[in-house]
Amino acid sequence: MRQLGTRLATVGIAAAALGTGVGFGLGCADRIAGDRGGGQQRASSNEITPAVFAQGTSSSAAPTRDAEEQTTIRVVRQVSPAVVTVARDGGLGTGVIIDKAGLILTNAHVVGDARQVQIKLKNAQTLSGTVLGTDRDIDIAVVRVNGGGNLPTAQLGDSDELAVGQKAIAIGNPLGLEQTVTTGVVSAVNRKISPNDVAGFIQTDATINPGNSGGPLLNSAGQVIGINTAVLRGNGAEGLGFAVPINDARKSARDLAEKGRVDRAIMGIGPVSITPQVVQRFGLPVQEGVIVAEISRGLPADRAGIRPGDIITTMDGTKIAGTGDLLRILRSKAPGDVVKISGVREGNGGQGQRFSSEVRLIPQPVE
Repeated sequence: MRQLGTRLATVGIAAAALGTGVGFGLGCADRIAGDRGGGQQRASSNEITPAVFAQGTSSSAAPTRDAEEQTTIRVVRQVSPAVVTVARDGGLGTGVIIDKAGLILTNAHVVGDARQVQIKLKNAQTLSGTVLGTDRDIDIAVVRVNGGGNLPTAQLGDSDELAVGQKAIAIGNPLGLEQTVTTGVVSAVNRKISPNDVAGFIQTDATINPGNSGGPLLNSAGQVIGINTAVLRGNGAEGLGFAVPINDARKSARDLAEKGRVDRAIMGIGPVSITPQVVQRFGLPVQEGVIVAEISRGLPADRAGIRPGDIITTMDGTKIAGTGDLLRILRSKAPGDVVKISGVREGNGGQGQRFSSEVRLIPQPVE
């Protein structure tokens, strides 16, 4: 499991050994007497009746599990058969089966540079997996196994519909402890953990540990809303886990399964988010948006007439509050798609003048 520091710096993990000793003695000098002469004999205060050891039973009048517990149990039973262990030399993580034909989603850092990995199912069956490709920009990999076309699968959800505070359930193999379940909430969405991240992560307080990488983060319907990827530790911090939103992972997985690579679309700008400090310093005419800090000459934005200093406020009719919004829309596009941009540029006595443009996207150059 990768740890976050400067980028995702490794922090030592202390695993405390838990020793539990349970001992009890039952001493009862007098046996409970029966009713011999038609009269009753009272048990003394230190006597124990057999009813103490009777197995508890549930009833509709007094349920033993509340609604939240029942939801968690249902989701775990539904999805856990699709959660697998992904093993390679020097690494162990988690994956989730998303297609009966044998497609498995996991993290790029789980498979590393391996082309073959071992996949262990919940029923202990072990299969050989072929890595179809990795998207290291968002830490996603796709593995294929031959499962006979009848493997258990997990349903993918819609991470764009997430609400902060909703239930989150993680299933994985932390420190090799298979099928471990932890619960919490969606703590934040579109969270950046490094300035260079091209995706905004889902933040959750469901416990994530080394070995959870590549496992599913689930909603209360049992749908995969994210792929667990990282945890932030240090300075006593706890409950800071991060998952790749499933909508980002879905597009990468489709490209990797079909072509073995991700064709990411670009427009050729260097975007900078507007902050209150920037607004105050430069006297900007808008409070939100993305400033075009630089233009790559000859690329789509340049050809479409976009200039350095322009402020992009909408893309395809969607409000752009910062770089996260812009990048999220671009990740949903393919090379050749045309995006409609509108915003404000310098002029009109400092009030800014509106502009609009259409930009045809191109593939990101292969490094």
